[in-house]
Amino acid sequence: MDNEKSIRQIQDEYKDTSDAMLPAFIDEYIKDGRPGVSKIISQAQKKMVKLQHERARVLKMTEFEKKYSEYEYICGIDEVGRGPLAGPTVAGAVILPKDLLIYYINDSKKLSETRREKLYDEIMEKAVAASVGIVSVESINETDNISLSVHEAMRQAIDKLEVKPDLLLVDAVRIPEVTIKQVPIVKGDAKSISIAAASIIAKVTRDRIMVELDSIYPGYGFKDNKGYGTKEHINALKTLGRTPVHRDKFIRNFV
Repeated sequence: MDNEKSIRQIQDEYKDTSDAMLPAFIDEYIKDGRPGVSKIISQAQKKMVKLQHERARVLKMTEFEKKYSEYEYICGIDEVGRGPLAGPTVAGAVILPKDLLIYYINDSKKLSETRREKLYDEIMEKAVAASVGIVSVESINETDNISLSVHEAMRQAIDKLEVKPDLLLVDAVRIPEVTIKQVPIVKGDAKSISIAAASIIAKVTRDRIMVELDSIYPGYGFKDNKGYGTKEHINALKTLGRTPVHRDKFIRNFV
């Protein structure tokens, strides 16, 4: 214990302490005795409890990865953009190191934009391999079948991986024309850390595309609605008409 440190200094040290170093921080100052330091230690202990709960939650999300642990490279696959009126469909493919835990990872739809962006960076930094497949609106309109476009995006994502996977954990579907063993998991983005990682990189990638399209086609609210059929978006379709990034089949009832 270093009694020469002020409470402000200890508070600043706490703010800079990583999650992994919290136990050491608590051990160092728990016997300090000053009320202000005791308050800081109480905050640190509460954070420790939350981290323990989060660890347990994330560990539960590795059950499928552990079940198939005999496979060296397990790849999570997920897609976003199946239902919007505009924009591409995007699929993510992620192979994570075995036994890696990424705190706060979850189904991308359950995360804030800020959290998704942070997790995107962590996933891209730590993944054994990660990639996305993007199917354009032109292709979606040509096939006139969104399921075919989703499958194509998934195949693209798999083909672009720098490491060939031995097993695919896929959110809910089975991908045609893929010879790698597949395990479809209903609501997999909330049950598998690998699928959740894939959903996050797909979601962040597509959101960024839609923000760019908002600047090209103003008035439709793409930056906020990401191409989905909000009231603002539908009203804009009725007044401004379609754009080249709208899906013909999806907007038939509005234009």
